[in-house]
Amino acid sequence: MPDNINRLLAIMSRLRDPEHGCPWDLKQSYASIVPYTLEEAYEVADAIARQSFDELKDELGDLLFQVVFYAQIAKEEGRFAFDDCVAAICDKLERRHPHVFGELNLADADAVLKNWEALKTEERKDVGQNSVLDNIPQAMPALSRAYKLQKRCANVGFDWPSVDGCWDKVKEEILEVEQTQADSPELSEELGDLMFALVNVVRKHKLDPEAVLRAANSKFERRFRAVEQALVLNGKTPEQSNLDEMEQLWQQIKQQV
Repeated sequence: MPDNINRLLAIMSRLRDPEHGCPWDLKQSYASIVPYTLEEAYEVADAIARQSFDELKDELGDLLFQVVFYAQIAKEEGRFAFDDCVAAICDKLERRHPHVFGELNLADADAVLKNWEALKTEERKDVGQNSVLDNIPQAMPALSRAYKLQKRCANVGFDWPSVDGCWDKVKEEILEVEQTQADSPELSEELGDLMFALVNVVRKHKLDPEAVLRAANSKFERRFRAVEQALVLNGKTPEQSNLDEMEQLWQQIKQQV
């Protein structure tokens, strides 16, 4: 294992060598690599969703390379090196698992999670972050960030006792959307409030909104592709069809896929 890690670090160093390196790799910066990092993370998630474990091995390697790339740039700037990243995560994992590496007794997974969040809160205070909402990345997908904001607030008691309160809020927001004119500048804000309220419902059911919406996207895509195939059998394309015909096919396909 260490040999392969050292080999990867040596490859990265060579790619960034000012004289003999790769022009593309030499041109990159922290910011320019970010889109590739996000893409690689999504490809990892996609391989897991498809249970394609041969692909997962490769995708995890691609994601690891992103970490090595950032660390190489930081090393060149005299900030830190890959080994410092490894040490930092090792320290954090040991610190946040006192029930494993220390003497603390925690009864179950819920107790572990509660203690984890408490430790994170203390760590934020230690670095001068006083709000429970500090360090939630602005660049997160909006759906995930809404979920994270709500979880943080729930951890300090700012939450409905049950999902019923969340549903009441959804109904309130639906009414406000319906009462807003279609061409009103407030419509975007009201729709945003409705989406945020729906995330709360998902969270209360202990589900991840990104995962829920991904599944819904996949189901929609699967069914619409089946509609397209049914139209092909009739010698048509969606453009040559109409809403009534496609809706009829959609309802038939819903019973099958």
